[in-house]
Amino acid sequence: MVGTRGIPASYSGFETCVEELSARLVERGHRVTVYCRSHHITHPGATYRGARLVKLPTVRNKYLDTIVHTTLSCLHLLADRHDMVMMFIAGNGPVAILPRLAGMPVALNVDGLDWQRDKWPGPAKRYIQLAEWLATKFPHAVVTDSRTVERYYLRQFGLPTTCIAYGAKAKPLPPGETLARLGLESGRYVLYVGRLVPENCADHLVDAFAALGDELRPGMKAVIVGDAPYAADYIAGLRARAGDRVVLPGYVFGDGYWELNSNAYAYAFTSGASGTHPALLEAMAAGNCVIANAIPTNAETGGDAVLYYDGERGGADLAAQLRRVFADPALAATFGARAAERVAARYSWERITDQYEALFARLIASNGRAATMVGGEGA
Repeated sequence: MVGTRGIPASYSGFETCVEELSARLVERGHRVTVYCRSHHITHPGATYRGARLVKLPTVRNKYLDTIVHTTLSCLHLLADRHDMVMMFIAGNGPVAILPRLAGMPVALNVDGLDWQRDKWPGPAKRYIQLAEWLATKFPHAVVTDSRTVERYYLRQFGLPTTCIAYGAKAKPLPPGETLARLGLESGRYVLYVGRLVPENCADHLVDAFAALGDELRPGMKAVIVGDAPYAADYIAGLRARAGDRVVLPGYVFGDGYWELNSNAYAYAFTSGASGTHPALLEAMAAGNCVIANAIPTNAETGGDAVLYYDGERGGADLAAQLRRVFADPALAATFGARAAERVAARYSWERITDQYEALFARLIASNGRAATMVGGEGA
């Protein structure tokens, strides 16, 4: 598996996907190699949850980090024959030609439409759009994570893709050290988790709490969990506007993350970027009452198990929905239960692994290999 920071997951949904998918493939009898960025993955072992780790360097630069590491990884794996190569991120599309020329089946998960993100300047956006096009030429299969992105690739490039969403699995935890450290009480905060970049719109939650003001119950806070390496100005703006009801602790991973997810009154998912978002799925899996930005991909994920607000109206409309759920705890509980049921039915990691395993088997079979990965070199 190539193209992410690697595992153990400690940054984004792609890393979580690689960790959960690789672990389950190992459990099913496959041998799996995960390529990791040596400056990011500090896990000392040569394996993690059964997957072999290959740690390689890269150029620590916003624009070159991913593509340089993916290129080095693909050159490395050419010497170590694999039955299947699973790549991630549309920007890596050009590099998919390397394992393909070596006769290995290649699938590429393109994620959302990354060129729409505000963090990229014009030349970078144009490169990503070029890479999207090359992603339709070099891999043997393209994976999209939502029907919205699937329709984009069909409309834009005439390419049918394989739609496989992300998975989620809750880890319920009682109030503990993390809530105590942040000065929080169970059931008395609204949670946001995500990268603090403009297109994820965490400012909507800051603005909503400012709009609610004296209407907020005593002790009710907003907790904005996350950071971003290249968005210092945006984060500084959030901190400057945050009042004493808004807590910005930076990144929180592992049990601390699940402790926060397990004890929130509600969850504000403000992202306006396309694609299936792992943070949204995990908030739903934890049984949170989720209020999400009403873009098509969020609505596709949440269905009727999530409340929505108009992202164009921003904090004002989010405040209106928060006002509803604060006034009606039974409503919040109903939507929390619906959300957990929807994830269990549609987004379990076992179901997602089934879909990837079936894709890999088809690609291997069509490349003149056995129709199963069991006993092979893995992904």
